[in-house]
Amino acid sequence: MKPYSSQTVLIQGGTLVTPEGVLEADLLMQGERIKAVGQGLPTAPDTVVIEAQGMLVLPGVIDSHTHIALDTGIYRTPDDWFIGTRAAACGGVTTVVDFATQFPGQTLRQAVEARIEEARDAAIDYALHVMVTDLPPGREGELADLVELGTPSIKLYTTYRPNYYADDATILRLMETAARLGIRPMVHCENDALVTARTQALVAEGKTSWRYHGQARPALAEVEAVRRVLFLATAARAPVHIVHCSVAESVAAVARARAEGQDATCETCPQYLLLDARRYEGPEPWRYILQPPLRAPEEPERLWDWVVKGTVDFIATDHCDYTQSQKTEADDFTRTPGGLPGMETLLPLMYTYGVAAGRLTLPQLAALLSANPARVWGLWPRKGALLPGSDADVVLYDPRPEGVVRVADLHHLAGYTPYEGMRIQGRVSVVFSRGQMVYREGEFVGRRGRGKFIPRGPQEKTARL
Repeated sequence: MKPYSSQTVLIQGGTLVTPEGVLEADLLMQGERIKAVGQGLPTAPDTVVIEAQGMLVLPGVIDSHTHIALDTGIYRTPDDWFIGTRAAACGGVTTVVDFATQFPGQTLRQAVEARIEEARDAAIDYALHVMVTDLPPGREGELADLVELGTPSIKLYTTYRPNYYADDATILRLMETAARLGIRPMVHCENDALVTARTQALVAEGKTSWRYHGQARPALAEVEAVRRVLFLATAARAPVHIVHCSVAESVAAVARARAEGQDATCETCPQYLLLDARRYEGPEPWRYILQPPLRAPEEPERLWDWVVKGTVDFIATDHCDYTQSQKTEADDFTRTPGGLPGMETLLPLMYTYGVAAGRLTLPQLAALLSANPARVWGLWPRKGALLPGSDADVVLYDPRPEGVVRVADLHHLAGYTPYEGMRIQGRVSVVFSRGQMVYREGEFVGRRGRGKFIPRGPQEKTARL
């Protein structure tokens, strides 16, 4: 199969999966866009036909919480935008929404422009949220620049002193301005005082090895911060998005807020659905150092319940490509960078433990991984859809093969995966990004620098299926 690009391609005989349903139909791509969906589609003599019998034809996955080439001011991942987006493409991800960090002394506009320049080697399309870290009173007007730049979402943190932390007054002030401008704040929720006190207590007891990481950041710290942030968003009359919910009670708080009429959305991640705190008691706890940490053994199933109900808007990875050597430099959770690689395994894991396990339907999978993040973040219907006129971001997934996750088969730099040895049902077979084949049968066939920055518009209400 050739790496076809910039021509007319007919995907024939597959099963198309959309949030609205599953249908036996063909899909015609012309140039960078989807031309038509149906049966018996008229084609030109030079149309390339791809036989997709037995395959699922899915909208390209949107991973809307990634950290490619992350620089926290303390740690830095050694990947770059080509490495990160190549790994994403090999897993069926055709759009990432990453972050432009406002470093000290920068305006928000400078932060976005610098990140776009840094991402010039991206192999697939990308959009940006903006981490606001230095916007004192009187400079809130800079948020208007984000609407103009096509980056109408800001990330705030209730923890991580001194580089990211924002106190309640700052969060409320920025939310009030964001509400007036149509910007959606997204918030990392952990009570900083509780985390700091617990960490200091563990350090005083000499309990700093990796196995104590989860104890340093208790679930109570997350739940308290989620409830507080929802309350502040109500006071500011602002929409709000809660990132990486690791316990069911965080999602329940969002559900209650919605029931009261609040515009609140949330996400969770594969690590919180598939792994739990028992991993810290195993032989390699360094593999699972992340914030928030893995939770009690009963939490994954509780989170799955909320996913199945449709309360969790989408699933993202919080991908961070720290290497094994960075992770294992010291058996000390206070000195270990937090974050796990995950973009390339997102779709196979969610198909295996969601659809194949009988928890999710195929339409729910398409909603959680494609349509809903597109709608929430203002990318719909250009992204996340198998509709005429949408970008031809298409994944052929073969549900028949059986295998396991092996780091040797993956394309990130970390040298490990937290999912090593886990069973996988099916595999990503072919991936198109705006009509160009970027992956086929185990091989990346895309091109450095072909990815585009995608400006985002206002969000759409999420369809909860």
